[in-house]
Amino acid sequence: MHVETLKTFCDLVETGSFSRAARLNLVTQSAVSQQLRVLEQKYGRRLVERGPRRDVRPTEAGRLLYDEGKAVVARLNALAERLRDNAEVVSGTVTIAAVYSVGLHTLPSSMKSFLRAYPQVNVRLQYRRTDEVYQACLDGTIDLGVVALPSRRPALELVPLRPDRLVLACPPEHRLARRAALSLAALAGEPFIAFDRDIPTRKLVDRLLRARRVPVSITMEFDNIETIKRSVEAGLGISILPRPALENEVKAGTLVARTLSDPDLTRPIGIIYRRARELSPAARTFLATLKRDLG
Repeated sequence: MHVETLKTFCDLVETGSFSRAARLNLVTQSAVSQQLRVLEQKYGRRLVERGPRRDVRPTEAGRLLYDEGKAVVARLNALAERLRDNAEVVSGTVTIAAVYSVGLHTLPSSMKSFLRAYPQVNVRLQYRRTDEVYQACLDGTIDLGVVALPSRRPALELVPLRPDRLVLACPPEHRLARRAALSLAALAGEPFIAFDRDIPTRKLVDRLLRARRVPVSITMEFDNIETIKRSVEAGLGISILPRPALENEVKAGTLVARTLSDPDLTRPIGIIYRRARELSPAARTFLATLKRDLG
């Protein structure tokens, strides 16, 4: 039996999907089906069955093969990793997916210092919505994900980073821009530009406003922070945004960032990666850089 075939089968059981197993192994769904047939013919047993939603579940024989086969694959991966580590060369490609606000405004300085230290590494940074970052980690199509308000999931490791402070963002000519001390109560009745409802930062802000009984008039909703900032600059409303994402606009004088006195106005940031994934030396070194700079 080829080790690649056994790994593909283990990924099929873990993901419950032919398409995801195919993406993890850089093959077609047809190739995954063919490798499954080879195993079933070899052992004379049916190894998986289809669920009511066309999800894939192992049979009793399939579970036995997975449990034993996963250990074999893990040992071979660990051996390969040790052999690569012995070379003491941090090289290759690290693929990262981050939500817009963190990827655009928090990661760049750490990326620059990392690339100065390890110029032979190719860092690929993707900007994605939160749910897409989680899915990419689970699918194994990225090495590391960086999200706001991370949630713990059984298949993912979570490394907390320094939280972002949430502040009021408004145009310089806005009446609230001239006030030195502000609380959430001062925002009552104001036109408000928000993230889309399914974005974690939006859920956090909504929860805080409800807790303080502060009604705002949500006039626009967007899925990325850059569009929100441009709308606030245009005087279409105010918003509550992470402070690091406003540095350029504050320096340019197009926006004012005002600290709000209310507690709990922070959003946690975290790095996530697939628990079963063996990180490359380059990915582990980049992870260590982020923990050093942002932990």
